[in-house]
Amino acid sequence: MFKLKGIAAASGICIGPAYKVGKEELLIPKDAIREQEIPLQIQLFEEALIKTRREIIELQKRISSEMGQEEAQIFDAHLLVLEDRMLIEEVISRLKKEQVNVAFIFSEVLKKYVNVFARIEDEYLKERISDINDVGRRILRHLLGAERKSLSDLKERVIVVAHDLSPSDTAAMHKQNVAAFVTDIGGKTSHTAIMAKSLEIPAVVGLEEATGRIKPGDMLIVDGNTGTVIVSPDEETLNSYRQEEVKLKGIGERFLAVKDLPATTIDGKLTEIWANIEFPDEVSSVKLHGAAGIGLYRTEFFYMNRKDLPQEDEHYEAYKYVAEQMNPYPVTIRTIDLGGDKFLSQFQIPREMQPFLGWRAIRFCLARPDIFKVQLRAILRASVHGNLKLMYPMISGVEELRQAKQVLDEAKNELRSKGVPFNNDIQVGAMIEVPSAAMTADILAQEADFFSIGTNDLIQYSLAVDRVNEKVAYLYEPSHPAVLRLIKGVIDFAHNANIKVGMCGEMAGEPGFALILLGLGLDAFSMPPQVIPEIKYIIRSVTFKQAHAIAMEAMKLSTGKEVEEFSQLKLREIIK
Repeated sequence: MFKLKGIAAASGICIGPAYKVGKEELLIPKDAIREQEIPLQIQLFEEALIKTRREIIELQKRISSEMGQEEAQIFDAHLLVLEDRMLIEEVISRLKKEQVNVAFIFSEVLKKYVNVFARIEDEYLKERISDINDVGRRILRHLLGAERKSLSDLKERVIVVAHDLSPSDTAAMHKQNVAAFVTDIGGKTSHTAIMAKSLEIPAVVGLEEATGRIKPGDMLIVDGNTGTVIVSPDEETLNSYRQEEVKLKGIGERFLAVKDLPATTIDGKLTEIWANIEFPDEVSSVKLHGAAGIGLYRTEFFYMNRKDLPQEDEHYEAYKYVAEQMNPYPVTIRTIDLGGDKFLSQFQIPREMQPFLGWRAIRFCLARPDIFKVQLRAILRASVHGNLKLMYPMISGVEELRQAKQVLDEAKNELRSKGVPFNNDIQVGAMIEVPSAAMTADILAQEADFFSIGTNDLIQYSLAVDRVNEKVAYLYEPSHPAVLRLIKGVIDFAHNANIKVGMCGEMAGEPGFALILLGLGLDAFSMPPQVIPEIKYIIRSVTFKQAHAIAMEAMKLSTGKEVEEFSQLKLREIIK
């Protein structure tokens, strides 16, 4: 028996045999062709592109219906690779010049692209290597007439062990057969972690040596709560984890029993539990899991994978639908947060060295008020159909907030001049995800109707940790004392100004932080719908006085690890 320690990517405990997924090896011949065969080779290439595109779109549709739109959006980058004119034209050009079979030419061009991306210092762009490889392998299979055994073909319940899992691999998993998975690489925010949470199966990533030390068929215990994998456990360890597995199943049933009840503490303090969504059709999942509103409606999808800009009516119809479906519950729409890890194909925006620190979110909107006002007018028009609010992302200081409000006033005046009705008193909030905003939240609170803390960016900016860089993933600590102090400061500043503060970052949906955030006075938690029942259960299991005492004790601790261990201990004491 031995243990491997990695990063806890998706909670839960699973016991089962290891199923190792090796790297796919495609044998690509290099065959000379005659000049008259070139048109046929080009046709084969075009057909492979069309088939691959069809596969990915079908996969997106299935993932969207089974897991949600956020998970399906992982494949947007794959579609962009298929539309890369430079890559396509280089393949055709080299095919004509070198007169070698198209599969070999494509594989050589693919290697060139991967090598170029590998040399780029920007970690987000390095992450795109997996997308390029994933799409490339699909195209090559079609060119070679090869097939790969899918994880969806598994006939028994197993724990998948891999160096890494491509989005296609992860999407092919069927929950009844893939009980858990572990990988050598990856971090908390990698696509594998996102998919595992959506599939609601335990996962541990970043183990480094899992594929080297685990053999096919080895009995494994995957503890997605602590990031531990136990290989070939003894009988005593097995029995202990089996009891824990049964206990967790029972607890899960208790979570579901409270999903439609209010998130009220034992001593009567009500906390709002909202959902994060990206697409209008996610509203059904929001209602199913018992959310009392939508705390983050992301709107970037309107602009992705298209060559034109969305029209005002397109925005309006989507916002109107969500507002009507959720009425009277609140729906908070975040204005477009483009840039960083989300790029627009219709704007020839140069790739930036540090995209997360660059021309994005509110900076982009203020620089392009023509685009910004289209969205603002649509939100205002939809505001008469329900309880809509809007918030601005990546506000770094009060001047940006004032400028954004000025553009909103201009949008209001344009609608007034045409006699178009809207809610003139629509609430306007600021996202607190930049340290400068957190430290000047007392100033921002004088001009915002509410705050929403975006922890994903706040953590990476505060700790100088690129959250998509696997080399520093271990430093991405929501429990870091600096992060907790920033959050407490924002909440205190907001309450001193009599405005409410929510949280829509990933931290809001982490059970281990629920008691601390509740105790710090957070007014609203917004999270993926499937997490809502557990967070509600935790809040309903304590008094606010207990949670406050836990939060104050956590604030005294010196390291993120101490905070995490302490919060897990308190959580176990409450949820037995």
